[in-house]
Parts: sequence; structure tokens; C-alpha cells
Amino acid sequence: IHVISYCLTHSVCLFSCHKLQESLLSSNSGYSNYRGVLNWCVVMLVLSNARLVLENLIKYGVLVDPIQIISLFLKDPYSWPALCLIIVSNVFIMAALYIERKLSVGSISEGTGTFLHCINLAALLFVPAGTVLILTSITPVGGVLALSVFTILFLKLYSYRDVNKWCREIRHAKARTLSRSHSCPSVHKANGTTGYTHVIYPANLTHRDIYYFIFVPTLCYELNFPRSPRIRKRFLLRRLLEMVRDSRNSRLQFVPNHFIWLIFFYWYFHSSMNFVAELMQFGDREFYRDWWNSETIPYFWSNWNIPVHKWCLRHFYKPMLVKGVNKLGAQLAVFFLSAFFHEYLVSVPLKMFRLWAFLGMMAQIPLAYFVGRFLRGNYGNAAVWMSLIIGQPIAVLMYVHDYYVLHYESAAESTAA
Repeated sequence: IHVISYCLTHSVCLFSCHKLQESLLSSNSGYSNYRGVLNWCVVMLVLSNARLVLENLIKYGVLVDPIQIISLFLKDPYSWPALCLIIVSNVFIMAALYIERKLSVGSISEGTGTFLHCINLAALLFVPAGTVLILTSITPVGGVLALSVFTILFLKLYSYRDVNKWCREIRHAKARTLSRSHSCPSVHKANGTTGYTHVIYPANLTHRDIYYFIFVPTLCYELNFPRSPRIRKRFLLRRLLEMVRDSRNSRLQFVPNHFIWLIFFYWYFHSSMNFVAELMQFGDREFYRDWWNSETIPYFWSNWNIPVHKWCLRHFYKPMLVKGVNKLGAQLAVFFLSAFFHEYLVSVPLKMFRLWAFLGMMAQIPLAYFVGRFLRGNYGNAAVWMSLIIGQPIAVLMYVHDYYVLHYESAAESTAA
């Protein structure tokens, strides 16, 4: 009887199957595991393009044979001017290394070293640009590839020069302190648990060190990079498969420009950079942050490309603040520098100067003010996405239109005449 009475009294509790809770897709639920949705997107992307890839293979076969490309290049290397130009970039790398070696032993003064570095860095921008503009055999794609490599080298060697200069300044400051205290500098020590030797200046001025820096996915030089303990072969294989898959998807003509950009982002900043980092055992894998959640324009630009953001912050923005430039002026200078390189990488390979990329970047300044001043939360995030979805295709269409008018309509008119 006691049990029956208890059950009748607490029947609601015994047979209740409901509780106060939110749906998983509600923002208040706190749920964040959407891996299955991401896998669904990948599966749908692969399945939607598998038929087209299969039809192309059946109809055209394998159009690109790597062995034939290598043999053709070895037989006639001058028919690949962009690749030859990239190989020549080693001259500028060696110039930076030997200038630093001379500076480390005091063979040349700081003023002379700065002058030589300026010549080397200026040549990194003007020599490839002049070559691309003069040689008609360099295609726009080859020009973009070559100038991208030289732009990356420019940023890397600028950082290489800065960091070694800072090391010399620290060494001179320590030397003055040591001469007064009659103490000795510390010896080499282990770098964490990975077994790599801790390097101190000027022992870093070697071919191995500078070429490691050239190939790792970062623009900011350090004497001792964080290193991973081993190469994970399965991780490396996954990134390689993603690179191959995404590069095929990016060639599909029916994919809108915005989707191509998203595919490029994943292919380059996640798959490719992680592949290279794993291969080089480079430990810092923060190549991007959650730019897709950006509620302001500055947040997007400081989080979607972390290597460039770190370089701008370390070698351009903070030095300007130290020299007395206010924050607004330094921020405007960073946008101006970014606008210059965007235009440099588009106008020179296309051999036409329209300033659409430059103006598009500079237009981010009033847009950033408007979004930050009048929009918040989801509205700000929607505005950022709209600028990406609409802004980039418009700039691309402007260049495509002008390139077509310049190269095809003029040719057709001359043929008709």
C-alpha cells in the first residue's frame, strides 16, 4: 500500500519524459558540435562534382602529365619564363644572408647594411615586375605566380633584416653590460622537449636557417621557431588529399566567384599551409582565426590571414607607433600598404593599370567606419559577408571587362580593318 501510494503521489515524476531545454540549433542551447554538417557539406561537394570530373576524364583523358611537364622544362627551360624568374629569386635570398653575415662581424656599418638591404628589397619588387611587363611570353597566370613568390620573399627578407638588426642591438647592449660586470654569455640550451638546439645570434646566419625560414608558412622571422616533435604521416596525407581535391573543384566554371574564394581559402590557408608546416615540423599552425564570425571590417582583416596580420603588426604598425604616429594614421598606412600589394599582384601580370584592387581596398576604410558605427552583432556580420559576396566579384568583373576590351576587342577591330 505504501508503494502504491507513493507511486500515485509521484506519478508525474515517474512518467515524465520532458524537461526545460532548448533545441540544438537554437543559439541558447550552447551546442557547437557541427562536424557532421561539415562532413555532409564535403560529401555533397564531392558527389556534385564527381560526375563532371568523370565525364571530363572519359572525354578528354588526363590532360596534365607531371612527367611530361618536367621533361619539357628540362629540354627548353626558357619557354617557362615565370619558373625561371622564381629560380632567380635565390640571388636575392643569398644577398640578404651575406649582407647580414658582413654586419654580424662588423665588416660593414649599419648604414651601409641598411642601404644594401634597401637595394635588395627594392629589386625584389621592381625586377620581377619589369620582367613580367617586358616579356610577352609570360602569361597572366605565370605573372601572378611569380610576383606572389617575390612579394612573399620581400616580406620575409624584410622581417629577416629587422630581427637580425634587433639581435645586434641586444648583443651590443649586453656587451656593454658584460664589460662592466665581467660576466660571460650563456651557452646553448635545449629548445623544449623536441630536441632542437637553441640558436643564438649570429649562429643563425646559415644557409640551412634562411632556407628553412623561406619555406615555412610564416612571414615573421625568428631564431628559434616552435617545432613539432615529429611528422604525422596520416595528417600529412589528409592535407595532401584535400589540396588535390580542392584544386580540382576550384577549376569548375559554374562555381560562383565567392565559392571559389572560399574553396581557395580552405585549400591555401588550411590544407596547403598545414601540409607544408607538417612537412617542415613548424609548430605554429595559427594561419587564420574565426573571420567568418566577424562583426566589423577590421576584425575580418586581422583574422582571415594571420601570417600577413602578424607581419603588419610586428614590422609596420608597431614601429610606426614607436616613431610617434597615432593609431589612426598607422591603421590607414597598413590599409594603403595592403592596397598597393593587391594592385601590384593584379595590374602588373595583366599589364594594365586600372586601380580597381587599390580602390577596393581603400574603400574598406569608410565601410569599416559605417559598419562599426551603425551595425552590431548579426547585422555587422551580415554586412561583412555582403562585402565579401558582392565586393570581390565586382572587382574581378571590372578587370575581366577591361582585359577583354584591351586585348580582344582591339584585336578584332584591327583584324576587321
